[in-house]
Amino acid sequence: MPRFTVLAAWALVVLATACGSSPRPTLTAHPHAASTTTALPTTTTAPSRAQLSTVAQAAGPRVGVYDSPTATTPTRTLANPQPSGAPLVFLVRETHGDWLQVLLPVRPNGSSGWVKAAEVRLTQHDYRILIELGAHRITVSEGATVIDQEPIGVGTRDTPTPGGLYYTKELLQPPDPSGPYGPYAYGLSGFSDVLPNFAGGEGVIGIHGTNDPSALGHDVSHGCIRMSNAGITKLAHMLPLGVPVEIRA
Repeated sequence: MPRFTVLAAWALVVLATACGSSPRPTLTAHPHAASTTTALPTTTTAPSRAQLSTVAQAAGPRVGVYDSPTATTPTRTLANPQPSGAPLVFLVRETHGDWLQVLLPVRPNGSSGWVKAAEVRLTQHDYRILIELGAHRITVSEGATVIDQEPIGVGTRDTPTPGGLYYTKELLQPPDPSGPYGPYAYGLSGFSDVLPNFAGGEGVIGIHGTNDPSALGHDVSHGCIRMSNAGITKLAHMLPLGVPVEIRA
């Protein structure tokens, strides 16, 4: 799976739902650009044990999702690519013969299902993202090495960022890198627990840049995670889709 996936059709509707009240922009293609970010000195090792993650990417125009490996009829079918134009990906939880149990990018948060191995292509990586809401901190690790750690803005008391395990399902680029979403935005597989819809979208949670660095370190969003523009740019140039995102209190 490519480490750098950026879309030519912006579906910020999936992020504006839980990130803010700004008008939804239109995505445009972008050049590949290098960037760096400065990590906080408080952590020098990865916050959890290093492990490989397996990512399943749809091989065809749709993937059937089943309740169990013995089911004969799918309970739902997910289209590939996603409405944003990103490839449909899942984070694999376990395998059972020719079947894979995967996390699903659907409500309710934490939903899982079984897909046929024949309908997907598998890749592995050792990236992980840890979000600590109380500390207002994001830590990104590759294996046991921290590659970025910095302050973040998170949801307010009324529109909190939901805890749990999610994964990056798409990488988007707003047309204005100096706008409220910064130069890049990851859509996650999770949704706001209090906003069933917002600004015409489904309340999807995202990780994105910002045009207000002073808000980092505070509870400021509708549920999305805001980080520095340098930081999100660094991640956009390094990470594949399907990176686990653990959100802790």
